[in-house]
Amino acid sequence: MSTEQIIFYFFAALVLISAFMVVSMHNLVRSIFLFFVTLFSLAALYVFAFADFVAVTQVVIYVGGVLVLMLFAFMLSNKELLSKINPVNGLIRINHIAGILVCVLFLFILLNVIIQTDFENLKWIKAADQISTNDNTVHLIGIQTMTRYLLPFEVLSVLLLMALVGAAHLARKERKV
Repeated sequence: MSTEQIIFYFFAALVLISAFMVVSMHNLVRSIFLFFVTLFSLAALYVFAFADFVAVTQVVIYVGGVLVLMLFAFMLSNKELLSKINPVNGLIRINHIAGILVCVLFLFILLNVIIQTDFENLKWIKAADQISTNDNTVHLIGIQTMTRYLLPFEVLSVLLLMALVGAAHLARKERKV
């Protein structure tokens, strides 16, 4: 077994063990710090896969942005706010109906656009198929992100927005009357 394989298996095991510990920990602060370990180890696996841009992006966006935001949101929130969080008794409440209707409307519009679009004849998708391997890596990633991988990119942006809204919700303090 070569040195590279040993290092790869070490980081793979570290990702699996720390990810399991993240979801099984009862202490939220320790869970967030273990999430740091998971994301750094995943970035190391990206380096082994020769995806250096993705590894740097992993460290900058997730470790540098989202996790630090989660940590600050948890540290700035008061214990009374966290102790008041109770599970929802019912699935749908009256104050959720407006949000559900907007979500269903956007889903209908999105599905309608997807059904009516002929993806085989779009010029920008045809242009993405003609990229050579000698092109700049960042240029290639940009074109692929905005053509083939646009849906996962947008899902990721919504996920990051949800993390930001959740952190802002946890960080705000309620005024005492």
